[in-house]
Amino acid sequence: MIRARPAVVALVVSLAAVPACSGEEDADTSRGSPSASASSSASSTSASTTGSPSESPAPTAVLQARVAGTVAEGLAAPWGLTFLPDGSALVSERDTARIKRVTADGDVSTVGRVRGAAPRGEGGLLGIALSPTYESDSLLFAYLTAANENRVVRMTYDGNRLSGQETVLDGIPAGAIHNGGRIAFGPDGFLYVGTGEAGQTDLSQRRRSLGGKILRITPDGEPAPGNPFGGSPVYSMGHRNVQGIAWDADGQLWAAEFGQNTWDELNRIEAGGNYGWPEVEGRARDDRFRDPVRQWDTDEASPSGIAIAGNSVFMAALRGSRLWQVPIPGGRAGEPRALLTGDYGRLRTVGVAPDGSLWLMTSNRDGRGDVRDGDDRILRLTLS
Repeated sequence: MIRARPAVVALVVSLAAVPACSGEEDADTSRGSPSASASSSASSTSASTTGSPSESPAPTAVLQARVAGTVAEGLAAPWGLTFLPDGSALVSERDTARIKRVTADGDVSTVGRVRGAAPRGEGGLLGIALSPTYESDSLLFAYLTAANENRVVRMTYDGNRLSGQETVLDGIPAGAIHNGGRIAFGPDGFLYVGTGEAGQTDLSQRRRSLGGKILRITPDGEPAPGNPFGGSPVYSMGHRNVQGIAWDADGQLWAAEFGQNTWDELNRIEAGGNYGWPEVEGRARDDRFRDPVRQWDTDEASPSGIAIAGNSVFMAALRGSRLWQVPIPGGRAGEPRALLTGDYGRLRTVGVAPDGSLWLMTSNRDGRGDVRDGDDRILRLTLS
């Protein structure tokens, strides 16, 4: 089940910038032709950043990541990850709807099951987030796919079990694909919720729809004060399927999302910003929309969770089966580096532990991966 592995294995870091592309988790029926994919890859380097070459960040030292061991094994399609004050973590399993506690020493126990989750396709029990005032309120939040919608729920976790589950936000479009699901509390104390358009592309440009958006709400599920569209929970729009959200040291929000046939994206998120889907995919240089700061092709990404540490965005890739490291000195995206390419299969979620290490979760038991002995696992990476 759990194995602590003291050996430290250096990651092989690709120094080539591989910025451009698409790659989606639900891909097979909606991909472009092989010739279109090859054309996209050929133009990836020049299209990888926003702005002119003169705006590129100056070279800077980048922390190196190393695999320090395996924290846990034998998980079933883990999806969400949030850390407790004692350094252990809670992990959600998409298809079992269970939440498990994983200690830094590798002990795994089930603390409860989230009611109402109806796993199917890419849906189920998805992201989880601990209240920023957990030590006083003991609240845990979760995003789940129910029978006809996605919801945000909250419950009490007393250190042993879950109780008191209640819905704080409902009516988020759901489907077999593109359910979004990543949630996190921002530096402002409000809950940010990444959603997908559930396969209904027009929802992303409908301001009143909760699909294809990043939402910003209070812990009670109300639109957060200062949201850009009056009494709406919508913070940004024009997204296809937001899978990762994280903030840098300056409080800037970053998000990763699936493209369709051409480009997957890493975006800097601004309040009220429109990120283009389905009108555009990737960089468009259209004043109506915000361009991504980095983009990848389908074989190299299918981005999921992201974390920010050591002045870099770390982005887990599903179909790409690698961990992308994107330096962000001064808030600008430098050249991506591919880590762990193919070593552990599909990578779902990465998070920064209280000790500064990264926990990285595989997703080979989600119905799309090649299951290996010990899957799914949580790896521990150190930065130096």
